[in-house]
Amino acid sequence: MNSMWTVIRFTFMNKLRTRSFIVSTLIFAVLITICINIPFLIQLFSGDKTAEGPTKIGLVYEQQESLAEDLTKTMKSLTTNYELMKYDTFNEATLKKDVADGVIEGYIRFEAKDGANFPAVIYSSEDETINPELQSTLQAALQGPKTRSVVEGLTLTDEQIQEINTPVQINTQSVSKVENGESEVTSVEAGEKEAANYVVVYALVILFFVTLMGTGNMIASEVTTEKSSRIMEILITSVSPLSQMFGKVIGMFLLGLAQIASFGVVVAVNLMLPHNIDALASLNLDMSAIDPMLLVFGIIFYIFGYFLYAVVYAAVGSIVSRTEDLGQAIMPITMLTLAAFYIAIFSLGAPNSTLMKVSAYIPFISPTSMIVRIGLGEPPMWEIFLSLAILFLSTLILGWLSAKIYRTGVLMYGKRPSLKELGKAMKAYKM
Repeated sequence: MNSMWTVIRFTFMNKLRTRSFIVSTLIFAVLITICINIPFLIQLFSGDKTAEGPTKIGLVYEQQESLAEDLTKTMKSLTTNYELMKYDTFNEATLKKDVADGVIEGYIRFEAKDGANFPAVIYSSEDETINPELQSTLQAALQGPKTRSVVEGLTLTDEQIQEINTPVQINTQSVSKVENGESEVTSVEAGEKEAANYVVVYALVILFFVTLMGTGNMIASEVTTEKSSRIMEILITSVSPLSQMFGKVIGMFLLGLAQIASFGVVVAVNLMLPHNIDALASLNLDMSAIDPMLLVFGIIFYIFGYFLYAVVYAAVGSIVSRTEDLGQAIMPITMLTLAAFYIAIFSLGAPNSTLMKVSAYIPFISPTSMIVRIGLGEPPMWEIFLSLAILFLSTLILGWLSAKIYRTGVLMYGKRPSLKELGKAMKAYKM
């Protein structure tokens, strides 16, 4: 056990100081920073005027004063990116001059239509186009006045008109909960919970993929390097092969946790920047709505999934004599990792699909699949525990098998041994 802890400490400290680990961590940190600050960077480099204040849009009142006032009031409640400037009359020369001088970006006017209660809305600008954000905001702001103009003369109260304008809310509930008489979750609470869980699920799947690809390759590479340089023959005399293998696996696991912690610090620092605090507040994400069981099971599946892959990486690395052949040898494991990642990512919108239900029982895919199902679906508890039991047993079996392969593989040189040759060598070592 003392030898194993020595290997763990040496592996962790040695890899922590390597240039490749530092550079890869810095690259990921920069990518995370860029992704979080993309809206601000686009605004900064595009010279977006919203950074200096709201974009000014002219609004011609003329004979539609009531409609124009309603639009101005509603626009203020919907967005702060645009400010409507009042023009009492439609003077085309004045408006064109203000657009050319940059006083306003464009202007809106209303034009009566024969046989219609609501006038046509015309937006004019230099390039004869309208910003999609402005268009959607205007459409939302004008929906209420349009409805009132259409129902004018009918005996409808303001509350009834508001109800007409309110989009239909679709609430979801479980059939079993209804049958058992359990209370259903309101649409607002369900939406907040789903949004918070979605963020956690997405983060766990990404972290599992990134850390596994990085540390898994490092495990296999380190074993192959030690074997090809004949250092393994010296190490094997002082540290048992099992202590070596599991020491490297645990050391790399701790290294992965350190990398995750560094990413967490980068995310926290970026989210605390002034321009990101306001953007985060506008999302209305309630982190208290995160399901605690998602975090518990997510960590458990993450740990067992990591060790399942890590022992296989170590075993494969032990049977390769040259680092040039390592990439081809670990290609099947890489494909399994990609399959687990893509199945989870592309099934975020369908966590209860047949594909997700089946993959939840496949050990190499279940870590990510069950994280998605637990966070965004409603799997029964027996399915969660069955999937976890299969994953746990698979980790034990592959750990035992990988240990036997590692014990015999580290001292086998030359061409990569076939399964038959490896089997014969493993029979000589009982454990």
